[in-house]
Amino acid sequence: MIQFNEKDMVNDYLEAINASLTEYSNYIAHADNEQLRQTLIQLRNADEVRQRTIYQYAIQKGYYQPASPANPNEIQQIKSQLSQPQ
Repeated sequence: MIQFNEKDMVNDYLEAINASLTEYSNYIAHADNEQLRQTLIQLRNADEVRQRTIYQYAIQKGYYQPASPANPNEIQQIKSQLSQPQ
């Protein structure tokens, strides 16, 4: 029998919420019915709040190590590239 410790459970839950947020984006983009679209947006927003709470808990407990901050010059370079007309 496999036993999960708290760290495994938190990371698994965080991974599942992150995956659901990606799926919500896909469903929202393709929803033709406005009522369905708004419901999906509300569900996604609730999951974003939940994801942030779990993310902060995982960092506080040392279960998750975020990537180091991006260099401001790299951020500006990417912004410039993305804002150029195609």
